[in-house]
Amino acid sequence: MNTENITPSDATNADPADTVSATTLANPPSQPDQDSNRRHFLRAGVLAAGSGLFATALVRQNASAAPPPPDFYPPPSPPAAPFAMPLPVYGAKATSRALSPSPTKIAQANEAGRLPHQRWEQFPSLKLVEIRIKQGSHSFHPQYPVQTIWGFDGICPGPTLVGRYGEPLLVRFYNDLPANLTGFGSPEISTHAHNLHDGSESDGFAGDYFSPTKFGPTLTRPGMFKDHLYPMIYAGYDQYPATKGDPREALGSCWYHDHRMDFTSGNVYRGMAGSFLLFDEIDSGNEKDRNSKALRLPSGIGTFDIPLIVADKRFDANGMPVFDQFNTDGYIGDKFCVNGKIQPYFKVQRRKYRFRILNGSTSRFFQFYLVLQNTDQTFTYIANDGNLLPAPLQMNQVRLAPAERADIVVDFAKYPLGSRLFLVDRIEQLDGRGPQDGLVSPGTQVLRFDVDTQPSMADTSEVPATLRALPPITMSEVAQNRIWTFDRTVSGWSINGQLWDVDRPDAIIKKGTAEVWTLRVSGNWWHPIHIHLEEFQILSRNGVAPPLHERGRKDVVAIGPGEEVKIFMRFRDYTGKYMMHCHNSIHEDHAMMMRWDVVA
Repeated sequence: MNTENITPSDATNADPADTVSATTLANPPSQPDQDSNRRHFLRAGVLAAGSGLFATALVRQNASAAPPPPDFYPPPSPPAAPFAMPLPVYGAKATSRALSPSPTKIAQANEAGRLPHQRWEQFPSLKLVEIRIKQGSHSFHPQYPVQTIWGFDGICPGPTLVGRYGEPLLVRFYNDLPANLTGFGSPEISTHAHNLHDGSESDGFAGDYFSPTKFGPTLTRPGMFKDHLYPMIYAGYDQYPATKGDPREALGSCWYHDHRMDFTSGNVYRGMAGSFLLFDEIDSGNEKDRNSKALRLPSGIGTFDIPLIVADKRFDANGMPVFDQFNTDGYIGDKFCVNGKIQPYFKVQRRKYRFRILNGSTSRFFQFYLVLQNTDQTFTYIANDGNLLPAPLQMNQVRLAPAERADIVVDFAKYPLGSRLFLVDRIEQLDGRGPQDGLVSPGTQVLRFDVDTQPSMADTSEVPATLRALPPITMSEVAQNRIWTFDRTVSGWSINGQLWDVDRPDAIIKKGTAEVWTLRVSGNWWHPIHIHLEEFQILSRNGVAPPLHERGRKDVVAIGPGEEVKIFMRFRDYTGKYMMHCHNSIHEDHAMMMRWDVVA
């Protein structure tokens, strides 16, 4: 197994002042932080962009930042030799025997002022995890200097969280970020477990951000920490209590990241993201499982079951990260990181591996190929957005918008010792608006696989012909049809012509019902749309059935210029406030979000 020890650092070297962040920090701690100045400033920047009053503001981490000239675009990053570092891989984050103070249904002293945990009494026995969001030191590449990041447990990416259905989990997130650290991002946090089925008070709502001295408009006070309850039940618990929900709704490859209102893009770019993997008796995480229901997929987190978080970044002439938070189209880098390293390598045995690929970028799309000696290879595609398909697909490419995931199985037994294969991106994308129509050749080698050893023991893993059945689409359940149009107005990115308002629910949905949503893009942009709480199934894309790999359950759908996607969703088990937004997180930060509430 390739491993790398990453030592967190509690260094508190302050970044230079970012006037926007400084304005936010000036709010008195005794009042909820509405961030109205911040939002008005950002929206004014959109309005002023046409006149050249506000050019794109490039913010350098650990370097002085001044507004660039109107036509400025960051120069290319300095050279960094590919395949100079091994791929970092993590095992599962360890659980804790106890937390002090012990978790409670109602927020306690020193905890951010959240609403009470839903379904608390139903899950008296909890697995416990503690994570501290803090500053750390990180090396993206040996040719670049070690630099400061923000990360879960101070590492980038964060530790791999693991949940198992039927074993409720509570994660305590401490905010240990330095309050005086400036630059891009903001040191308040709201952690979203992307794709989990959980109560709104644990969902990482954008307005639920906090620090020891500040709190967002949908909390009641600041805090040192905030407890998130993940009951580990399948969606449909109220309908199928005996099986703790509908097993056809099981989740798999999820992730968690910061979701702080107006600053999601900058905080995630700083390093605040990690993998969150879920298992049950079907996808059990044990390739030697004797349970007849178990699929016995390649297993062993960090050995033969490998999360790959792929993200682009850009660096200045000194090798320090730069980020443009005011270019409202989006932001793309020119260096490709996998698990926090620029173009690493990974040594593999001649056997099957499961790779869980996440596009963790701000605005960049990827189209990945597996290549050996300039020849595209076939791999087995088993899951879309982390959810197992009904049957595996044989494919030679996978396209991922920001926040989309794909699980693939590669059998390296087909290749002789000494073979070198590459994960190659061939999509053409010139700016943050989205990909072009064509592909580039030969593309960019993002990750190298070195086939260097025989298996230490027989490979008993399988990829069976049947994976996980889909829940039925029952149109008689539909209580409402809604249309959502994603567009750009003079004031910013909008949904149905409206900018994000944290206090305004744009849909009130009755728990236990289903709806059909039509998602439309008006304009010459791509929008990867993410919906919280529940997954959906695509009914049609531009009036026709979706491709095979999109016929599973999804939580992100990429919609291109002039396109229309129709989806079916159920709303179950929980009430409260949730969100839909563009996962080009620059668009999200510039108001392309909407709140919807589930009511009893």
